[in-house]
Amino acid sequence: MIRARNFVISAFCVTLSMSFLYAQDLSKYRDFQLGMDLPAVAEHANVKRSQAKLIHQRPAIIQELEWRPKDSFRSPLQTDSVKEVSFGFYSGQLYRIVVNYDQYRTEGLTEEDLIESISAIYGMATMPSANIISSSLSQAFSDSEKVIARWEDPQHSINLFHFSYKRGFGLLIFSKQLDALAQTAIVEAIRLNEQEAPQREIERQNKQDEEKRAAGQKARPANKAGFRP
Repeated sequence: MIRARNFVISAFCVTLSMSFLYAQDLSKYRDFQLGMDLPAVAEHANVKRSQAKLIHQRPAIIQELEWRPKDSFRSPLQTDSVKEVSFGFYSGQLYRIVVNYDQYRTEGLTEEDLIESISAIYGMATMPSANIISSSLSQAFSDSEKVIARWEDPQHSINLFHFSYKRGFGLLIFSKQLDALAQTAIVEAIRLNEQEAPQREIERQNKQDEEKRAAGQKARPANKAGFRP
């Protein structure tokens, strides 16, 4: 009898531990896992991988893919609280997810409501005094948002925030390691672009001048023959 009781208690503890570990998996958002490659993300989102935008090409490839769950057969048309999701890729790996919640599907919900719901998946939240960058990788400016609540471990960070430029909540999920690499690559890409901008402008102007000369040479014989002073 004692052995049976101990077995039941042990089984319960294992089940509870497994549930706790699952709840603490901060590398996942729905069917998406940080570190996934772009084709896998596109397949899960039911979008074409060719829709990904190339943001920077060097020193590392930075890409962005947009997903609207309501446009996908994987999500019920009228019940999803998410309006759109932006996936960021560093060298083909998913390192950043920005979730934009639908303001009408979250209308009336308080910060506490969202924290409670998200905590049911990711565990206990903290309320740090911190800001995060939520803006698209393709934008020239950065939107700094105040963090409402945060869930994190040594490898991952999940942040609930209000959008500063529009109504509604957002969620930023990222891999700390990949995000650090991506940010370094983005800073270097911007530096290279600025450094090479004058030479690119010269090349653009030269190309434009050459195209004008070629067009003039092509039109000259006919226009000369038909010219009447």
